[in-house]
Amino acid sequence: MTQIKHITQHLESIAPLSYQEGYDNCGLIVGNPNAEVTGVMLCLDSTEAVIDEAIEKGCNLVIAHHPIVFKGLKKFNGRNYVERTVIKAIKNDVAIYAIHTNLDHVHNGVNAKIGEKLGLQNLQILSPKRQLLRKLVTFAPHADADKVRNALFDAGAGHIGEYSEASFNLAGTGTFKGSDNSNPHVGNKGERHQEPETRIETIFPSHLEGKVIQALKEAHPYEEVAYDIFVLENENAQVGAGMVGELASPSEEVAFLQHIKQRLNTPMIRHTALLGKTVTKVAWCGGSGSFLLQDAIRAGAQVYITGDFKYHEFFDAENKIVIADVGHYESEQFTPEIIHSILQKKFSNFALYFTQVNTNPINYV
Repeated sequence: MTQIKHITQHLESIAPLSYQEGYDNCGLIVGNPNAEVTGVMLCLDSTEAVIDEAIEKGCNLVIAHHPIVFKGLKKFNGRNYVERTVIKAIKNDVAIYAIHTNLDHVHNGVNAKIGEKLGLQNLQILSPKRQLLRKLVTFAPHADADKVRNALFDAGAGHIGEYSEASFNLAGTGTFKGSDNSNPHVGNKGERHQEPETRIETIFPSHLEGKVIQALKEAHPYEEVAYDIFVLENENAQVGAGMVGELASPSEEVAFLQHIKQRLNTPMIRHTALLGKTVTKVAWCGGSGSFLLQDAIRAGAQVYITGDFKYHEFFDAENKIVIADVGHYESEQFTPEIIHSILQKKFSNFALYFTQVNTNPINYV
């Protein structure tokens, strides 16, 4: 039996909730995590019409990119679409889950899908996040150091970019004296003991802290395990906002804008003045990405693709880059494909549906 929590836990193992922005509201918004899954509806926005569609298809879980609730609701009177959607979901036992900026920020998430659709190569995070890494320092008897290190690595510690099992080790001497109630692994109660130990340092992503510390305590021979955890300012190159990549072959600006329009299935592109430059490098961010414009310029991109640029923000390009605003919905419309791929590989005992409801609130004439 697959429960809702099994699905959400799997999604969060790939896009941890700790990766979301502070303003965001990712996770299970409505529903019982212990309910058995009957079907899943995938969408960009969980609107009333999507809930109706889920009910019709026999789905009791809607997975959306955008959270239906961004801030606290004080009343449930059905006075707006948010309240009406939540009320309808609760009355019909339909759970709503949101996987938003946490999926934006992972290396194989929303922006990677955009890069794939555009055929771009050598994709890298445009603005890596800081303070998502932790350093663990612990001490183990020389004879047990390998066992402790292996347990930490198995729990997810020791990854730096394309390298795994990374650690630093230093020989030293540890001292301790156990009380009458202690049960020392080495030495005697009531006597100061000196033990040749290995100082082990390694890093891990913050969302794995509980798992890493549990592995440390289970593998360590000491009754009381000494360890320190430090928050690192280092950038995490695998997690962050936006992406930058390269074209397989250079392109003229107009031709590349037409390529964007076709591959992202957008009816129009709002853009700044063309600069007559050959396009070889591109930066982009799904959704609202004006905050990354300077990062795109510093990265050496000739074009920056995103949505929701305001009028005065277009001036900030200052003839250094071409801004291509393709629209918020248009830049994120392929997100349900990512979720479908993740779930299809793990679960096979319930139906997955893409919504047929067009939730884009913007129309064009």
